[in-house]
Order: sequence, then C-alpha cells, then structure tokens
Amino acid sequence: MARKIGIDLGTANVLVYVRNRGIVLSEPSIVAISTKDNRIKAVGSDALAMLGREPESIEVVRPMRNGVIADYDITEAMLKHYITKTNGRLSLSKPDVMISIPAGITSVEMRAVREAALAAGARRAYLIREPLAAAIGANIPIAKPSGNMIIDIGGDFTQRRGRLELGACGWEPFRRSHHPVHQAQVQPCHR
Repeated sequence: MARKIGIDLGTANVLVYVRNRGIVLSEPSIVAISTKDNRIKAVGSDALAMLGREPESIEVVRPMRNGVIADYDITEAMLKHYITKTNGRLSLSKPDVMISIPAGITSVEMRAVREAALAAGARRAYLIREPLAAAIGANIPIAKPSGNMIIDIGGDFTQRRGRLELGACGWEPFRRSHHPVHQAQVQPCHR
C-alpha cells in the first residue's frame, strides 16, 4: 500500500504530513543552487543556514512566490528532496501526495504543481484548495450550509474565504510580501 503524504507547499515554509504519523517535516521553502552548473546544493534549513554567507558561486532562492510556483525546476527539486526525505531513499513504492494550493490560482499554475509532484516521485498527485483544507482540518462541516469565515495567513499570501451552502461564497486574496499580519487582513475582522 502506498504511503499517503500531504504537503503544504508554502511561500515561506513547507509542511509535510504523513498519514498516521502527523507532521513529520517543517522546513523553509528555500533552495541553494550553484550558479556555475545550476545544481542543487542545499534545501530547506540547510539552505537557510547559507543565506547571507553563501559564496558568489551559490545563489539562495525561494522558488515559491505569492503561493504559486515561480521557478518550476527548483520547486520540482525541492519537492523531490522532501518526498525522498519523508518516504526514504530506498523505498520501492511511490507515495500518493496531496498538495494544498491557493484558492485563486490558474489552471496552468495547478498543472505546474501537479506535474512537479509527479516528476518529483509521487505515484499520484492530488490538489486541494488551502481554505478547503483549513476547513476540513478545523472540523467545519463542508457539506452542510453554515456561515463560517476562514482566514489563511501565509508568509507571502493570505486568503479570506466565506462559506455558505455547498461551496464558497467568495474568496479574496491579499498579497502582502513579508507582512503576514497587515492592516488589510485585520480590518475586515473589525466590521
């Protein structure tokens, strides 16, 4: 039976959840690459430790911006690193992977996330919109009519979503780079 892995591929951090084990990995969404041959030198915490101290031959980058893939190849390498680290190098079975995605991304961006996961070693890749994943995680009944608001505060991208009936009544993204708690996010809560 294939291992079931959930990945929150965030702009600032990556969380990896393994079924029956919980969250097994929480690392920064950052990659160090060689400028000479474009090879990956470090991922996550190891790459973060290099930030500000890297030689000229190494560039430290964030492959995700505003909740979506900014650099496909580096994101694929980062996913491969985290899937291998979670599943084990010598594992014979590929895992089923579910990745959370922002509510308002385009179909092209969705396809890029799915293809990156498959290329990184997933047997199957599923996508779930972040506000829906948050509602399920908070035990909000998603199939029943109810009035709920979900605010998903991320490192570079925040979403607010109201829930009514069998779907969302709307979502509103706030893009505020490096300001996770910004006045635009707090103001609607005071109304």
